[in-house]
Amino acid sequence: MSVQVPLYVDASGLATTAIPSYVLEYAPLVWLYSEEAYRPAGIADQLVHTSPEVDWEVVQNLELPLTLDNLDQLNTLGNTSVYLTSKEGIDAKPQPSWFQGAAMQENGQSEGAGSSIIVVNDHGNGEVDAYYFYFYAYNQGNTVLGMEFGDHAGDWEHNMVRFQNGTPQALWYSQHAGGQAFTYEATEKQGNRPIAYSANGTHAVYSIAGDHDHTIPHLNLPAGFVVDYTDQGTLWDPILNAYAYSYAPATQTFQPYDPSHPVNWLYFNGQWGDDALPGGPELFGEAKYSAGPNGPKFKGLTRTNVCPD
Repeated sequence: MSVQVPLYVDASGLATTAIPSYVLEYAPLVWLYSEEAYRPAGIADQLVHTSPEVDWEVVQNLELPLTLDNLDQLNTLGNTSVYLTSKEGIDAKPQPSWFQGAAMQENGQSEGAGSSIIVVNDHGNGEVDAYYFYFYAYNQGNTVLGMEFGDHAGDWEHNMVRFQNGTPQALWYSQHAGGQAFTYEATEKQGNRPIAYSANGTHAVYSIAGDHDHTIPHLNLPAGFVVDYTDQGTLWDPILNAYAYSYAPATQTFQPYDPSHPVNWLYFNGQWGDDALPGGPELFGEAKYSAGPNGPKFKGLTRTNVCPD
């Protein structure tokens, strides 16, 4: 299948900001799986469909409505114990339609509000790490022996590209609790842009299409017991409606390249989905419904190597 998208389209005005041009020029393109039911979703939309809870109780004394501009207020009202809990319930039947994310346009853009972000960490001496985060409203886990496990609301995945003097050197692909790193030269590309493959349901990010077993953590095999599936389904260009920020590791602060982009939400210490449901059968120590993940600031934004420290 051959689907072409522009090198990059200045849909968000990022090319007119101070973001390094090479961060856009070499931004990954993402192939969603052909049967993917849970597409990229608007980050702000997650707040519309959830309520913050601690120990299954709704957090009180909030400034409402909850937005990306005030989400960090929850750090004083539960901190890491806050879960953005789906109003219908993670186990609602039928599933709410918002779990499915946004529709995809022909140019590779996801509709609606931003569903991805770029974070740029300039280490000095010409070394720059650019993180490309992808957000999904719902993660569907793997099915083994007829049992589905690892489902959760909210899903953050990412690539990282390391640059030296504006030239891409290597990429990181996040996969479940780990991931893989490759030289830029070794990766599949469209033009200058490296290709990433988002696994069906789990959205783990791989460098090639096909089947990927991850039964053994940190070991990716072509066949096995717990398998992710990737192919060239729908091509997504995450930077078409991305928020973009620089990151200062010394102060652990973010600055938006576009002043209209919200920033306070990046400091939220809580979880982007429901808490794990108690009870029920488990497989490999994991139940069908697991806890939602924390956000981008917890994903190793300052690394010595391309792989997380």
